[in-house]
Amino acid sequence: MKQTGAPATIARKQTHPNVALGMLLLVYIFNFVDRQILSILAAPIQADLGLSDTQMGLLGGLSFALLYSTMAVPLAILADRTSRSWVIAVSLAAWSGFTALCGLAQGFWSIFLARVGVGVGEAGGVAPSYALISDFFPQEKRARALAIYSLGIPIGAASGVLIGGYVAANIDWRAAFITVGLLGVLLAPIFKLLVKDPPRRAAADASQQPRLLAIAAILSRKKSFWLLAFGAASSSMLGYGLAFWLPSLLIRSFGLDLEQASYFFAAVLLTGGVAGILLGGWLGDRLGQKNRAAYARLPAIAFALAVPFFAAGVMAPNVWIAFIAVLIPQALVYVWLGPVVSAVQHLVEPPSRATASALFLLINNLIGIAGGIYALGALSDYLSPIYGDEALRYSMLYSLVLYLVAALLMALASRDLPRDWVED
Repeated sequence: MKQTGAPATIARKQTHPNVALGMLLLVYIFNFVDRQILSILAAPIQADLGLSDTQMGLLGGLSFALLYSTMAVPLAILADRTSRSWVIAVSLAAWSGFTALCGLAQGFWSIFLARVGVGVGEAGGVAPSYALISDFFPQEKRARALAIYSLGIPIGAASGVLIGGYVAANIDWRAAFITVGLLGVLLAPIFKLLVKDPPRRAAADASQQPRLLAIAAILSRKKSFWLLAFGAASSSMLGYGLAFWLPSLLIRSFGLDLEQASYFFAAVLLTGGVAGILLGGWLGDRLGQKNRAAYARLPAIAFALAVPFFAAGVMAPNVWIAFIAVLIPQALVYVWLGPVVSAVQHLVEPPSRATASALFLLINNLIGIAGGIYALGALSDYLSPIYGDEALRYSMLYSLVLYLVAALLMALASRDLPRDWVED
């Protein structure tokens, strides 16, 4: 036990946990700026390059998710065996560079391939960050720390929407991609300078690290892992779809212009997203210390409550009612992040955390990002002969069933999670 505790103490002397968490949060913000900026730029890109909703769904989903999901596993293994901070820094530089290249695209395939590059780069960011946070923070504070890190999702997404909307409205959509991409490239060396891996990472014997197949075998025997992963994937499928297509809905069905849509969406993301993530992290640690099942039960309740509010927002008669109605479920659907991500960290021993997180993200992202954005776009095209310009609205409405599926899977996971939990 002394050997296990000593390295964490040394790590705190070298890099303060709050400094590491702050820098990881900043990197995650850039992760979602680069990921989400495409949603607010969808309308001008479609107009300039002549793309359909289905093609935009491929750009937002499959192009990004295919290698983002699969490459996360080998990059997480590399991070577990070498340096987590180095993998994160190099990944940041890579995805930011490809984001800038999106601004040079001349057609569907050139921007598709650039988005593939963004996905490859971002594959090395999240799973090593989860593991690094778990190295710095004790078990009883881990859901809150991971929730703070997850604030990068609403802050980054909102920033991408605001920056993208403003630059596109005042210059063009190409300048928006180039601006945020170059800023990320500049951040990469600063991150590596300030964030050091805990010394035990450098001293670890790679030959003694658990192998991928061994980690996968451990997780495969734990029912809670599959239920958490597919529950998260169901919610992400709809969550990413709504996040990508909501600005287009605001323009088509509510008559907002590009800048107005960016202000609306950013306000919803920031207010609802930040509140939901912080609430989930706090409640997860508070309730989960008494009963591990709460790490899954809490998200189940939140997903179920979100459905009627989202339905009211999507079908609202005016933009102000839509804003109020969407704000509440936007908070509820972010509650899962801190508790579920923390729970996944506790399904394996500490040396395997980045790899376990990558396997969880493989399922979550491959289904969630690749499936959701494309499915909502394709469903919108399919419904166009029936609903015309309102097809996207009904595509979102019908897809809300995915949050009910997520609620059911999380509720089932809560029954097995206490048995599968690994204490540290």
